[in-house]
Amino acid sequence: MSVQQAGTRGGAPETGGIRLVEEPGASVVHMWGEIDVALRSEASAALANALQRDVPVVIDTSEVTFMDSTGIAFLVQFYTIGSEEGLSVTLRNPPSVVTDVLEMLGVIEIFGTERREVTTV
Repeated sequence: MSVQQAGTRGGAPETGGIRLVEEPGASVVHMWGEIDVALRSEASAALANALQRDVPVVIDTSEVTFMDSTGIAFLVQFYTIGSEEGLSVTLRNPPSVVTDVLEMLGVIEIFGTERREVTTV
């Protein structure tokens, strides 16, 4: 399994980020914190790297605390390009800050959702 980290902003404290975890059967894009325009280049890199693998994509948004229109556009772009490439794109444990906006825009139905137990130690 390989991990690609994104979200460091020139030494400034991170308020959100995106990490691509390459699992054997899926590319998992883990998003956390505030997903906004400041993460645009990291989102583009995660998109490109995940789609190169030709395996299903899971976008884990369980730790997202805020998502602006740029973040929503990223999710929709991921779905659109993934579908064009014949890949399934699924949201894992999306919080209400994500699902409320997707529902309001009428695009929640395009995403499959995956619910997983989140265990903490």
